[in-house]
Amino acid sequence: MTHSEIDAQAGPVQVRGTVLTVRRVDAYYAMTLVAPAIAARFKPGQFVTLAVGGPDTSMLLSRAFSIHDVRPDHGGTVEFVFASRGRGTRWLAERRARDVLDVTGPLGKAFPLPRDPVNCLLIGGGYGSAPLFSLAGKLKERRCEVDFLLGAGSGDRVFGALTARRVGRTAMITTEDGSLGSRGLVTDLLDQAIHDGRTDVIYACGPMPMLRQITVLARRYDIPVQAAVEEAMACGIGVCMTCVLPVIGSDGITRMSRACVDGPVFRGESVRWDDVGTIPFDAFGAPGWEPRSRRAAELRNGHGRPGDSPAGSAGHAGSSGGAVSGGGPIGGGSGLGAGGRGGRGGRASGGTAGGGSAGGGSAGGAAGRGGNGR
Repeated sequence: MTHSEIDAQAGPVQVRGTVLTVRRVDAYYAMTLVAPAIAARFKPGQFVTLAVGGPDTSMLLSRAFSIHDVRPDHGGTVEFVFASRGRGTRWLAERRARDVLDVTGPLGKAFPLPRDPVNCLLIGGGYGSAPLFSLAGKLKERRCEVDFLLGAGSGDRVFGALTARRVGRTAMITTEDGSLGSRGLVTDLLDQAIHDGRTDVIYACGPMPMLRQITVLARRYDIPVQAAVEEAMACGIGVCMTCVLPVIGSDGITRMSRACVDGPVFRGESVRWDDVGTIPFDAFGAPGWEPRSRRAAELRNGHGRPGDSPAGSAGHAGSSGGAVSGGGPIGGGSGLGAGGRGGRGGRASGGTAGGGSAGGGSAGGAAGRGGNGR
């Protein structure tokens, strides 16, 4: 094994990256850094964090950005896309070539890739589409068919529309004001995209409400969703607990998972979208949490909490082997099995054990937070 192969299998690194370019891309900025060690380790879906403000700044927290593209064989460059919204991103937008930045990466878990050729639908909201293009390249290497569905509030906020048309088998574009593509939301065209592309798996990145709705709609077709969540991050390495969200494990227990180390990619049906931003009463370690065996015993003895029922209590229980396990379209990780529950309502829609293509419970009503303002 060569030194470069060993490096590629290692964890994240903290380096001093030299700015190669900062360019305006419609409503966004794209920054390219020379950071060979990060480029060598990168997998689609991972992100970097950058220190902002210079050595004497009061902005102590790093800013996190999904990696858009890397070129390990062309100088080891890393490119990410951002919107200039706050002090930190405004400072980044003012950087020039040959500036040196403190950057750490690649961080987080990457998108899982299918073992066999399948039809993949890649959905991006705003500049949330940035990590999907490197993913598309990996999928095509595995002879998968790739379709794109991109959307934003206006045409200048749809990132990568031309690239999607060039790379994808098909590319559907939607904007809320109708300035590019169809008028409406990406979820308005999701049914059509699934039917036209005979979709087997969905990869999505964008605002939380969009991810939630995609997961709900995909469940109707038993299609698994791999969602890269947009949660505000402070440290990026799992220490501060800023980016936690409730996720149902393969054992049926809800845990507060850190988007930066347990994600940012999660199975859509495992995220309790209605409870994002809260700590559910039945999450592991929460004040109201109890082992399922104890709760089941209470229900059998008629001592359950008001509103508890055997069906509701069983909602979180679920066998592994649903959407993304065993013989499903994607290997690695277990799906939410039969009787999984999404939100607090406990509505189950049963996964297919072992070889199913989707499973898990209902996510419930609209909720979730929008993209990060950094």
